[in-house]
Amino acid sequence: MTGFWSTAARVAGYLRPRWPARSPAIAGPALSHGVSVVIPSRNGRHLLEAQLPGIMRQNPPQVVVVDNGSDDGTAEYLRAAWPAIEIESSAVPLSFARAVNRGLARTRYSHLCLLNNDMLVEPGFFDALARPFERIPNLFCATAQILFPPGVRREETGKAVMAQAAPEDFPVRCDEPLPGEDLTFVLYGSGGCSLYDVAMLRALGGVDEAYDPAYVEDLDLGYRAWQRGWPSVYVAGAVVEHRHRATTSRYYTQQELDRILEINYLKFLARAVASPKVFRRLWAQALRRLPGELLPEACRIALAGGSRYTLECAEEEFLALTDGSVAAFPGGAPEGEIAIVCVDELRPPSPDLLARHAEVVVVRGDGAAAGKWYRAATRWSPAPRPR
Repeated sequence: MTGFWSTAARVAGYLRPRWPARSPAIAGPALSHGVSVVIPSRNGRHLLEAQLPGIMRQNPPQVVVVDNGSDDGTAEYLRAAWPAIEIESSAVPLSFARAVNRGLARTRYSHLCLLNNDMLVEPGFFDALARPFERIPNLFCATAQILFPPGVRREETGKAVMAQAAPEDFPVRCDEPLPGEDLTFVLYGSGGCSLYDVAMLRALGGVDEAYDPAYVEDLDLGYRAWQRGWPSVYVAGAVVEHRHRATTSRYYTQQELDRILEINYLKFLARAVASPKVFRRLWAQALRRLPGELLPEACRIALAGGSRYTLECAEEEFLALTDGSVAAFPGGAPEGEIAIVCVDELRPPSPDLLARHAEVVVVRGDGAAAGKWYRAATRWSPAPRPR
């Protein structure tokens, strides 16, 4: 029976219908320059008690906690301890996407920082995330470097790429940043510790609420922004410590979380990927990895289809930039040029090369790979242009 459903899922992917764009732009009031912080929290009072002092010491002009169906006294704690914080309350638990959109609706500032309640921010966090928006044209998202507590394996880093080392691997992963690496293009910013341009978020229609209860919504958001020519970058100097899955693990088993991840990834492929060629390649990879019991759901997701987009940036182009083969390094000559270096394995450039350039971009591969980065650099990198 698995063979039947596998064939059906491949055929359904081939037939995937396309519909008009699903996410109309969100209207909103004029925005003041600054950062709004939105923190979805479900029964996370103990996490907020650890997190909020580090946030409030940095004086963001607006902080909104989306009290997401909590019964642990979160709202009472916030009113007593942090009266300046705005509380957006839901009597019932919302998905991550719905909770974020509730916070987005209250945003009054030009940039929105999404934070999970299990992220502890280091000093200078918001300023570090904001600086790339002053340098990089049409920047959509700046995402933080993610560390884990001592003794805990680093499962996330902030440098999100789409690449598979083996067919059984999940196709999206976080690579370990190299020493000195900064402002490398990434596929998306983690929804738990990223700064977004609010006008662009509104134009995208907010976070897609099809992703329930959580996972992959940030991948979808970053991918749809790239389609419009709005990139995301990794920011080494904005650092958080992640107490991994401190909320989700209380409500779902590991098996349930794995299933949610796979289903939502299929939804992402069907809903967000525009190019038929790219979709069929990624869909076939997903089916090869998918457990047999999920194949009927894959058929349903493919036949539900996705939106038809007019692309400003070819998916093959930004996927090549965010497949883990590129790393950027700020140099020591602010008025210098950008150097592109082709290598067999990614490694930091020499101190001499860094000293003579404004930025050095290391590309794993041949001249064709470097050419892809050059074309992107002419679109997004600040002057001067690379040579």
